[in-house]
Amino acid sequence: MAYTIHMGLNETPSANRVHIGFFGLRNAGKSSLVNAVTNQDLVIVSDVKGTTTDPVSKAMELLPLGPVLIIDTPGIDDEGALGELRVRRARQVLNKTDVAVLVVDAITGKSVADEDLIRLFRDKDVPFIIAYNKSDLLEKEKAPGAGENCIYVSATKKHNIEALKERIAALAKTDEPKLQIVGDIISPGDFVVLVIPIDKAAPKGRLILPQQQTIRDILEADAAAIVVKEFELRETLENIGKKPALVITDSQVFAKVSADTPADIPLTSFSILFARYKGFLAPAVRGVRTLDSITEKSRILIAEGCTHHRQCDDIGTVKLPRWIKQYTGKEPEFAFTSGGEFPEDLSPYDLVLHCGACMLNEREMRYREACAADQGIPFTNYGISIAHIQGILKRSVAIFPHILAELED
Repeated sequence: MAYTIHMGLNETPSANRVHIGFFGLRNAGKSSLVNAVTNQDLVIVSDVKGTTTDPVSKAMELLPLGPVLIIDTPGIDDEGALGELRVRRARQVLNKTDVAVLVVDAITGKSVADEDLIRLFRDKDVPFIIAYNKSDLLEKEKAPGAGENCIYVSATKKHNIEALKERIAALAKTDEPKLQIVGDIISPGDFVVLVIPIDKAAPKGRLILPQQQTIRDILEADAAAIVVKEFELRETLENIGKKPALVITDSQVFAKVSADTPADIPLTSFSILFARYKGFLAPAVRGVRTLDSITEKSRILIAEGCTHHRQCDDIGTVKLPRWIKQYTGKEPEFAFTSGGEFPEDLSPYDLVLHCGACMLNEREMRYREACAADQGIPFTNYGISIAHIQGILKRSVAIFPHILAELED
């Protein structure tokens, strides 16, 4: 029988928040400005250069924008071997930044490093604004007003902070329609059945984020979500009294769910839906074909967007490598990354196999896929790989005709 769900706190997931990154030189006042914008002591502030040693993130509500993730980064001019590492981390933050704020000391003006950052913002197509901080220390006759992409502020005097927030909000807005997880492919009044295994790997007392978000998306579409475990699916479909518009399953039980779901009922997985939601479904479907040409010398990078506690039969480090070996009959080499770490140089690998990316925002996932594409490395994800291995990929993407057409070419 279906079971009830404890949804927990009603918070916007970090991946769905606008990511606002603060960049600049050491002692430009980045941390002070972050504290002023957030109206709280989010970051330790000191006159000593390099106080911020690692990116600091804070999820919060920022009016007039709404739910955001504020990220304070280390100084881009940090020195030495450790400084180079901090600078690299600051640049990595840019890969997931929706709006960049370049904080410049108004007294000294822009540096060569600041100009380099501006070029990087433009290369990566990141909207940005230059905040000239410490403007209260300028002589009045030398203090200019705001420009097209710059504004003069004072973190200590709280001067122009509200104007800065409004400028950030304006940069974050887009006219492009936001993709839905599933709401745009179902209709009001539809039934959608979600198959969620509850085993030793499942979190206690809650559902994982993709499952929660998908249920919310279904409800917002004025449809009904029916949640069952995999061995309850067949009976549920027989007794529901109405053919569901869609069955969505956890990829780990794809084969059983496919066997128990009549052919006239559309079927897909959370992972496939999230590949579309994060903007990389088409390249992921193309990339999965690489599994058919894996050799003993192949190297596969398995990348995850979070750093969860790994179980003894973890899907990324245990199950997928095992299934790939069984499918290919080969013993390729596997490498693993998790969280914010993702190698810029992918040339050592023949395939990148990514998780569903529920913890990463769309910009970072597009960066990771583009990074692979630029280097000619195929890119796919867990659910698409599992469906391909089990021979049900065409069925699993049939709800997206343009994707199905690529497979049938």
